[in-house]
Amino acid sequence: MTFRTSPTWLACALFLVACGDDDAGTDAGRDARSTDSAVDAPTSDAPGADTADLDASVDAPVPEDAGTDAGPRDPVDPFDGIGTVELVAERHEDVAFRFLEGPHWRDSEARLVFSDLAFGDPGNATIYALTPPSTIEIVRRPSNGANGNATDATGRLTTCAQAARRVVRGLATETLVFDQYMGMRLNAPNDLVFRGDGTWYFTDPGYGSEGDQDLDFRGVFRVTPDGTLIAEYTDADSRRPNGIALSPDESVLYVADTERALVRAFDVAADGTLSGERRFADVSGPDGMAVDETGNVYVTGSAGVEVFHPDGTSWGTIAVDRQPANCAFGGADRRTLYITARQGLYAVTLPVAGL
Repeated sequence: MTFRTSPTWLACALFLVACGDDDAGTDAGRDARSTDSAVDAPTSDAPGADTADLDASVDAPVPEDAGTDAGPRDPVDPFDGIGTVELVAERHEDVAFRFLEGPHWRDSEARLVFSDLAFGDPGNATIYALTPPSTIEIVRRPSNGANGNATDATGRLTTCAQAARRVVRGLATETLVFDQYMGMRLNAPNDLVFRGDGTWYFTDPGYGSEGDQDLDFRGVFRVTPDGTLIAEYTDADSRRPNGIALSPDESVLYVADTERALVRAFDVAADGTLSGERRFADVSGPDGMAVDETGNVYVTGSAGVEVFHPDGTSWGTIAVDRQPANCAFGGADRRTLYITARQGLYAVTLPVAGL
């Protein structure tokens, strides 16, 4: 069964840096504390990746309940009725997964895209797509070390190509969006999130480019709706800004700092500028994040997926067989939390839907 782990246990957990660990392909130090896992039976083949680039001209569907809430909802306990964490896949055909990241649900295709950074084997760095329950296909290989994925306001997939130190758009093929800031190469973009008005943010921690960085900071960039790139957060205290997410009303931006072992929160102004930096939660090895529709924040880390109330108090931890790197909500009802955890893609059903 799925269960919570205590904050005391979390403080003692060992962690592997999610996007730059030389031993990323191993599970050293992990225990068997989580649920029984089972692989879903295969289904019929999904549409091929070659047709997926049509998304560039298709607006992403808006959930039926979007914008209908009269106000903020009371947070729901995500463990009250949670399902079992199940293994969805560990490989595609004859290629075993190496280091999974970047899960992102594509409404326009009703499928989950996710990345395999394939550390040490760049030719097999891949963006995959899962059509539930278990049909997996290649979207793009090689992927230039694709990490975080998101969909822009016009329905285009946007990806942090970590190994190539750039941000790109597209599915089967890619188009450059950014690889420089003020004439200097980006460190190595990692994760990104879009706001409803077209503003978006991405983190640039520099995993893999150590010793060859032009910028004197590792921070958070903001992109305005007209495409202007702005270095929004450049504080010297930011060591490894990693996962990034917005609250349901888009008034708060969350940023995980892996090296500092914390998640920061910022107030977001109408124009997208950030202020009011504060410590939201302490997490061992925080990496990717997701947020549900009631504002709970899900943070992958050394102990599993730690879940926090919007005020920063802990609900508990979703235990996973392998150390997770990222998570995202998906499925027709948005109640499936997909978790990328080293060599495995996992899923668990929750009592509350995600954004």
